[in-house]
Amino acid sequence: MPLIDELLSVGALRRQIWKLWYPYLTRRLQRDDVLFLNYAFEDDTVLGLKLGPSDEPNRGCIQLYHHVAMQSELRGKQILEVSCGHGGGASYLSRALRPSTYIGLDLNPTGIAFCRKRHRVDGLTFLQGDAESLPFADASFDVVVNVEASHCYPSMRRFLAEVARVLRSGGDFLYADFRFFSGVPAWEDELASAPLRRAKMRVIDREVLRGMDRNSARSAALIERHLPRFLQSIGRDFAGVRDSRIYCALAQQKMSYRSYHFQKT
Repeated sequence: MPLIDELLSVGALRRQIWKLWYPYLTRRLQRDDVLFLNYAFEDDTVLGLKLGPSDEPNRGCIQLYHHVAMQSELRGKQILEVSCGHGGGASYLSRALRPSTYIGLDLNPTGIAFCRKRHRVDGLTFLQGDAESLPFADASFDVVVNVEASHCYPSMRRFLAEVARVLRSGGDFLYADFRFFSGVPAWEDELASAPLRRAKMRVIDREVLRGMDRNSARSAALIERHLPRFLQSIGRDFAGVRDSRIYCALAQQKMSYRSYHFQKT
């Protein structure tokens, strides 16, 4: 296992690395108004998704959010997105699916400042906070959304317990993420032990690879423009650029990317 994977397997160290990496990345990428930090998704079901001119450049990433969100009805609901990144998904879902309220929460204070400045949508707010200690009362939300972030958390079990705590009875947890195959058994155990009922699971490796292909050239250009040379290899992995380690792991079935719909009973 590469050294970076060994380091990130230590919970406390993992948290410190991400607390440094994401603000640094925000400061670099906000110059180009980068709204999404997740990989992408593409299959025949989303190719007809109608997007406005301002959303079209982010189609691949929006399609991933659309795929995750359409597992449940969001209209009129109170939504929490944990780890909202640069807020592009929160903005799109708020505008397209018309929830009553939508809160985007992220540990990265620099990212939250960017979101507040960039995204002005009725009912959409942003808050700095920790996924493992959500700053909300019990039973506060109808839906919790989490897209491609939980692999960063020191304790998946604490995160899932917090999701269940803030969801109302009958509420939905809409979730997507990946693990290298060595981590899949632990991931499955963590999800199975959560106080939530699994309604649906889909392996979306091929669809995410298609999305990575769509985004690859744009992502590579951003990395070359904004990251120093010694960080560009990590940046290519982070962005899923074609032939990066992450891209190859997914293509060679050494990694699993999945979407889930859970419900609180």
